[in-house]
Amino acid sequence: MIAKAALAKNGEDVVILDMRGVTGWTDYFVISSGSSTRQVKAIADEVTARLNHGKTQSKPVTVEGYAEGEWVLIDAGNVITHIFLQEQRDFYDLERLWGDAPRVKVREPAKN
Repeated sequence: MIAKAALAKNGEDVVILDMRGVTGWTDYFVISSGSSTRQVKAIADEVTARLNHGKTQSKPVTVEGYAEGEWVLIDAGNVITHIFLQEQRDFYDLERLWGDAPRVKVREPAKN
C-alpha cells in the first residue's frame, strides 16, 4: 500500500526492503525519491493519508523531516518509509547500508 502511494505521486525508484531477518524493530523499509521538496512532501502526504484512511487505519507513529522536505521518514511501526530527494538518497544510500535485507518486488499499478 505504501509503495503504491509513492507510485501514485510519481515517486521514483521505489524499493521495498524486507527487514524482518535483519532488525527487530521493523518489518519493512519502503524507500522512494522525489524530484523536488514539493514532490517529496506530496508523496509523504499520500502515504500518511492512506495509512490514516486505508484498510489498516494506522496513524503514523512519527513523521520527521517534513518541513524541510529533503528526507521524510514516516515510522508506522512495522513499516518505515523513507522519501528522499535524490541527492540525499545517494548520500545516505540505505539500500547499500541495509544490503543484506532482501528486496520485495514492487508491483506497478495498472496504467489506464
